Amino acid sequence: MAKVLNPDICVIGGGAAGLSVAAGAAAFGVPVVLVERARMGGDCLNFGCVPSKTLIAASKHAQAIRAAEEFGITAGEPIVDYERLQARVHAVIGAIAPHDSAERFESLGVKVIADTARFVDDRTVAAGDHLIRARRFVIATGSSPAVPAIPGLAETPYLTNETLFDLKRLPEHLVIVGAGPVGLEMAQAHRRLGARVTVIDSGKALSSGDPELVAIVLDAIRAEGTVLHEETAIQSVERHAGGVRLHCKNTQGRFFLDGSDLLLAAGRAPNHVSLDLDAAGIRHDVKGIAIGTDLRTSNRRVYAIGDAAGGLQFTHVANYHARLALQQILFRLPAREDRDIIPRVTFTDPELAEVGLGQADAREKFGRVDVVCWDFSANDRARTDGLGQGLIKITVGRRGRILGAAIAGAGAGEMINGFALAVANRLTLKHFRGYVAPYPTLSEIGKQASISYYAPVARNPLVRSVIGMLRYFG
Repeated sequence: MAKVLNPDICVIGGGAAGLSVAAGAAAFGVPVVLVERARMGGDCLNFGCVPSKTLIAASKHAQAIRAAEEFGITAGEPIVDYERLQARVHAVIGAIAPHDSAERFESLGVKVIADTARFVDDRTVAAGDHLIRARRFVIATGSSPAVPAIPGLAETPYLTNETLFDLKRLPEHLVIVGAGPVGLEMAQAHRRLGARVTVIDSGKALSSGDPELVAIVLDAIRAEGTVLHEETAIQSVERHAGGVRLHCKNTQGRFFLDGSDLLLAAGRAPNHVSLDLDAAGIRHDVKGIAIGTDLRTSNRRVYAIGDAAGGLQFTHVANYHARLALQQILFRLPAREDRDIIPRVTFTDPELAEVGLGQADAREKFGRVDVVCWDFSANDRARTDGLGQGLIKITVGRRGRILGAAIAGAGAGEMINGFALAVANRLTLKHFRGYVAPYPTLSEIGKQASISYYAPVARNPLVRSVIGMLRYFG
C-alpha cells in the first residue's frame, strides 16, 4: 500500500534549482519532500559546471607554461597526465558532493525520496511507494544533452558532457558538434591539453553574442590551433578506422572529417518526459514546460524552474528561479522573472560576458541609445599581465542609465558582476564614474569607459565659460 505524504512543498529534481528551493523552505521550518531519481547535485555538480571548469583550470595552467617564454621564463611544452587530471576532476566533484547529498538535506529536515516522480492527477505525485499530495509542487528536473538527428549517429560512438569526464585518455583528435559556449569551452580546453580539435556548427559560432566581441574570442581560439567550421551541415556520421568519420557540406563543397572521438555539444533538452504532465494539466512541448513570468505552469499549484522551464540554462538562473518561487510560495508575495538582469558568461580565454540589452535590442525598446567602448589595451594591468585583446561595450540610455554591457577579455566573467548590479538596480554611468577603483586592476576598464561617456562635457563652451568665470574670482 502506498505511503501518503502531505508536505507543504514537493520538489521534483535534486539539481541546483531544486536543492535551492528545498534548502530555503526547510530553513523556515516548512515541510518539504524532495524527489530525485539520479545523482544529487544534478548536471552542474556531476557533469557540467564543476567538472568543466576544473578541466578548463588545468588547461589554463598548461597554456601558461607555453606562454612563460614571453615573460623571460623557459619552461617548454607541458606534459599532461590525463588520467591524473581526470582524477582531480572527480576529486573536486567529490569534495562538493556532501553539500548536495541526500544525507545533508535529510539533516536539514527535508524528506528525500530516491525514485522517479510522475503526476497521478493535478495535485498528486507518485514516487516509488509514495503518494505525495502537497500544497505546491516545484518541477526542477533540469535538462540533458540534446542528440541531433544525424544519419548514422545511433550506430556511432559519441560523447556528451555526461560521459566526457569519464575518459582516461586524452583524445587524439576531438571533433565537437556545436560551437556554443559548451562546445568552444571544451574545444579550447582540450586543445590546450594537447589534443587536435575541430568544431563544426550548422550556424555561426556563439551566434547570440555581440559579433565584434565574439570575433575576439574566436580569433584567440583559432590562434591556438582549433579548427572551426561554421555554417557547415553534417550529412552523416560513421565509425571509421577506430574512430569516427563525418561527411560534411558547406559553401566550399562536400568534405569528410576523421576524428578519434566525437563530442556532442549541440544544445540541451528538458527532462520532463517521464513526469506525465498531461495528468496534471500542465502544458509543455519539446522545448520545456510552459510558464508565465511568475514561473507558474498552467496548473496553478505547480511551478517549473531552471532548465525544465526552457529559456536561459545557467546554474545562477536556477538559483534565481528558486528565490522567485519561494517568495511566492512562502510569503505570498508577487514575483516576476526579469531575463534582462541575467548575466551570461562563456568561459573561454578570453571570456565573453554579457548582461542586459545589446545595442539593437535597446534601440528597439527605448529608441535612441549610446554605446560606450573601451579597449583592454588602454589598461595597465592588462599590459603588465600580457592579457591580449579585449573590449568592453556599454549600452547607455537616457540620463546615462546602463541598459546592458558586454565584455570580451580576460576576467570578463568577474567584471560583468558590477554591470549586472547596475542593470538590476537601474544605475547610471555616473555611479561608475564616482566610485574609486584600485590600481592596477581590470575593473578600471569599466570605470574608464564610464568616464569617457562624460568626456564631451569638458569641451562644452558653456561649461568652459563657467570655469573661466570661477577662475576670475580666484
